[in-house]
Amino acid sequence: MATDVVGRLRAAGLRVTSQRTAVLEILDAAGRVGHGAPGDVSGHPHLTAAQVERATRARLGAVSTQAVYDCLDALTAAGLLRRIEPAGHPARFESRVGDNHHHLVCRGCGTMVDVDCTHGSAPCLRPDDDRGFALDEAEVTFWGLCPACRTPAAP
Repeated sequence: MATDVVGRLRAAGLRVTSQRTAVLEILDAAGRVGHGAPGDVSGHPHLTAAQVERATRARLGAVSTQAVYDCLDALTAAGLLRRIEPAGHPARFESRVGDNHHHLVCRGCGTMVDVDCTHGSAPCLRPDDDRGFALDEAEVTFWGLCPACRTPAAP
């Protein structure tokens, strides 16, 4: 896993640092389904900067908040991470890039899950008038209530 991360960083033209490696590994691990130790973020692929910061500190020890934000910005700009900004919720980061998937967001608890593109390949949706734009992606956020928030609380 670490060599894959190092290779991706180098291929993106980024310096390989312990912070960048840790952040990318944390977000990769978050996307894999699993249940680990307390504080483990696996199975929750859309992490806030604060969640990434806590996980990075747990892995590396002392690391500044600014260093984590700098890593997230650099990795996003290099196309290794995707930043999702659902209205009314903190920005989330994921390492699932390179496809045109969408997201379901719960209005109740803020849970976010991936859904594959609704109509074929990117951009899966096209406006009636593209106004001369060369479209390459459509970003869709579906809003509603997750099953847990729809279930009434037991008395």
